Amino acid sequence: MLKDPRGQAREPIVRPLLALAVVLLLCAQADVSHAANARVARTFSLNDYGRLHLTSHRGFTLNEAGSASGTISGTIYIHLTVASTNRVTAEVNIYPHGGSLTGYASASYRPAGAVATFSGTMAVLRGTGTYRHARASGLSFSGTIQRSNDAVTVHVSGRMSA
Repeated sequence: MLKDPRGQAREPIVRPLLALAVVLLLCAQADVSHAANARVARTFSLNDYGRLHLTSHRGFTLNEAGSASGTISGTIYIHLTVASTNRVTAEVNIYPHGGSLTGYASASYRPAGAVATFSGTMAVLRGTGTYRHARASGLSFSGTIQRSNDAVTVHVSGRMSA
């Protein structure tokens, strides 16, 4: 044991310094590990169009499939439900290269002769693959339904983070 100038025993300073160094090293490793896993979200303007055809229907729900083009291109599936004479809801699934996106929409519905139109908002709530962090709300959601064959066109636009 070391002694101070008055002859009293004191603990060597090496042990506390070594313990402090170990704690600082562990904290630094945790910060580096966390920083390596951190991801910067990118926000971009979404502007997509879809042309779909009826694959099946059940009651007031039209199941549609087709292709989406624009900012995010790929296969698109929509389950469009006429909720009342003036409202529709939709589940939208897009399968671009490298993942998928799922969104939900609600819109006003206006039947007029051979073509019905809808207009409202959509939210993207989940994604997979390269789109696993995708989120958006308040997207513009609009389109048409050909009443003779139930073919659907859809347009989605707004800001999205991925």
